[in-house]
Amino acid sequence: MNDQHSVALALGGGGARGIAHIHVLKAFDDLDVKPAAISGSSIGAIIGAGYASGMSGAEIEELMLSAFGNRTAVFANLWRLRPQPLRAFAGAGNFGQMDVEKVLEIFLPENYPRTFEELSIPLRLTGTDYYGNALKVLERGDLRKAVAASAAIPVVFVPVVIDGTVLIDGGIHNPLPFDLLDAGKHKIVAVDVVGLPTGKPGKLPSRIDSAFGASQLMMQSITTLKLKSHPPDLFLRPNVDAYRVLDFLKVREILAETAPIYDETRRGLERLLEAETVAG
Repeated sequence: MNDQHSVALALGGGGARGIAHIHVLKAFDDLDVKPAAISGSSIGAIIGAGYASGMSGAEIEELMLSAFGNRTAVFANLWRLRPQPLRAFAGAGNFGQMDVEKVLEIFLPENYPRTFEELSIPLRLTGTDYYGNALKVLERGDLRKAVAASAAIPVVFVPVVIDGTVLIDGGIHNPLPFDLLDAGKHKIVAVDVVGLPTGKPGKLPSRIDSAFGASQLMMQSITTLKLKSHPPDLFLRPNVDAYRVLDFLKVREILAETAPIYDETRRGLERLLEAETVAG
């Protein structure tokens, strides 16, 4: 069922919750559907760039498991950037800003592409212009720097400067960038992994949980408005509410809990392609 020019894929931001994107990619692979274009924000930029380079969903899953599946190895790697990263990953209440470019260099494989021009699928990433209060679309040149800028979560990571522009997490301005894809040419599949704050009713959240929860609420508001004006053809929302933005050490739990999105993606893709066949 190979329809290379019919489907485009948008992968949203959400930190560790974006590990759920892997199930969506594996459904694409199993149906032999290659996206005509990909857009990504934050963790969606990291995973989207790998997928656009030719990595399979299974290979990206293996990358995540090898990078974060062993707690001792993760902290050994982060020790090379001490001390700030250790504080950030050690608990929800004690953060120090990290250099996101250096963190990515440690955890990404050597063959992860370095420029947009190396990609086999067109890719558009989001960044947020901190001083310009504007969306910055990144689609050429230094891919790793663009991915770092898109994933530069405030408080956790130092902003990234590209062409004199200070950029922070693309999810701040566009958490699910399906509007960067051409709906006139392609069926659009969009995957939202922002999630919502969880907790016991009446219990006050911690300072850090409150900050990240407020960010989740803001990003969900942006997505809700976009869905009302021009919804994608297939909208997917894995069950990720139970996980925090930096819960990468829970990679196996996230993969297990979000596994049902694979079947939902597969069914949705089959419907889209069948409808297109009938229309054709």
